[in-house]
Amino acid sequence: MTSVLNVDTIAAKDGTSPVGLTKQTAAKAWVNFDATGTPAARDSLNFSSIVDNSAGDFTLNWSSSMANGNYALTGMTENFGVGSTTTCVLGVHTNTFPATSSVTLTTVRTDSSSTTERDVNCASIFGDLA
Repeated sequence: MTSVLNVDTIAAKDGTSPVGLTKQTAAKAWVNFDATGTPAARDSLNFSSIVDNSAGDFTLNWSSSMANGNYALTGMTENFGVGSTTTCVLGVHTNTFPATSSVTLTTVRTDSSSTTERDVNCASIFGDLA
């Protein structure tokens, strides 16, 4: 037997709070942010702040912690313009492990291995919430 649930809105019992995402495969946190100058989120889910550690090095903090540091992180950053041979990569900072409430990321130029600040950056976290 197959069941179908068709709804327009799902709300918490109080009618106003967000619905908790536990034991689901949806992203538990994501952010789209500008890292040039003072980092600022354009839009996000479950993110509380971005800390600017240094040029191209920042820590993303989320509101609800993950169950452990074994979650999956995906991310991307903006490359240089069309025709440029320089690309950039966004990765977990080499001196830190993902924590349950934050992760430190670095944006690096592939041509020089130096950190750089890019306008468009995105990160998503998949795993179980605490």
